[in-house]
Amino acid sequence: MQTEMDMLWLLLPIAALSGWWVGRRTDNAQSKRSLRTIYPEYFKGLNFVLNEQPDKAIEVFIRMLEVDSETIETHLALGNLFRRRGEVDRAIRIHQNLIARPTLNIEQRAHALLELGMDYMRSGLLDRAEGLFLELVNSGLYLNQAYAELLKIYQQERDWENAISIAIKLSPIANNSLNSDIAQFYCERAESALHEGDLRSVKYLIRKAISFYPNCVRASLIEARMLQQTGKTKLAVKSYKRVLAQDSDYITEIIAPLFDCYKKLDRIDAFVEYLQMLVNVYGGISPLLMLTELIVAREGKNAAIRFISDELKNRPTVKGVDRLIEYTLSSSEGEAHTHLKTIKYLTTQLIAEGAMYKCNNCGFDAKQLHWLCPSCRNWDTVKPVSGIIGE
Repeated sequence: MQTEMDMLWLLLPIAALSGWWVGRRTDNAQSKRSLRTIYPEYFKGLNFVLNEQPDKAIEVFIRMLEVDSETIETHLALGNLFRRRGEVDRAIRIHQNLIARPTLNIEQRAHALLELGMDYMRSGLLDRAEGLFLELVNSGLYLNQAYAELLKIYQQERDWENAISIAIKLSPIANNSLNSDIAQFYCERAESALHEGDLRSVKYLIRKAISFYPNCVRASLIEARMLQQTGKTKLAVKSYKRVLAQDSDYITEIIAPLFDCYKKLDRIDAFVEYLQMLVNVYGGISPLLMLTELIVAREGKNAAIRFISDELKNRPTVKGVDRLIEYTLSSSEGEAHTHLKTIKYLTTQLIAEGAMYKCNNCGFDAKQLHWLCPSCRNWDTVKPVSGIIGE
């Protein structure tokens, strides 16, 4: 409310000046008639302000402001104010009124078109917004903003082909590489093609994603999944392992599928060696827990307990402690067993309630991996949580 009232006090002299300006631009007789009309309206608006009725006051001042080169910025400011308040219908009326005026120059009309497009975006009228932004693109004005808003529309509509086209055009204008985003758009298309069984398209789209962003982890994972599903297990292993070089933070995403691949190839020994390398070089609890499970299967729980205990001394994690207690419970008795069960309950709760992934941009917590952050809408910013609670 305070912001609205501040804005109204700023509008008071503008509205009064508008009346004076109209008076100057007419002859004396017209001036007297105009002033008789305008000043009652001015005082009417002032009365609404003093009685803290901002909605009625704003309506009065809008009627008083003649649209010309002297007042267009005021109208644009009013429209923005309404949009920020969520009163999109009012913002739309103001900006439509501006566009209809023949006195605007090309740049002023383009600015009004941009603002009206933003209004339509806010109200969910994406088709109308798209039309206005495309008109701006064709005019060559406000290209940066128009392309940026079109990119939002095409992502929201999951129109990945147009999103790719717009992102390629926007990158040089914005002086900001969108190659990582473009790779994600190709991955979205690849996911759909894989679901439909169009393997030729999947291969092409993966190559395009990698060509724009060689470190695209998602592209490698999609490719590996495709190869795994088609029985090309050795090639799938290579694709999964490529993730390590692209971004080692995503090791968590390759452990389980790699185990399936090595098991199918009957090469568990090689998988154990790979896990040991991951534990020694990169750390992380996911490869450690998988390795511990394999030790249990080969050497028994006592060997696994010794192994995980030594590792936890260097890299303590809640998940590691939880697994150690799980192995120890079966051989414990009496009071010690009761205490261990209590601790196990606590560690299990911590793991269940904790986030597995976090957005590095906005801090959004998630239980599953999102390539597009649901909160800040940035691509490639959600990663596995590290530290004592996480990896």
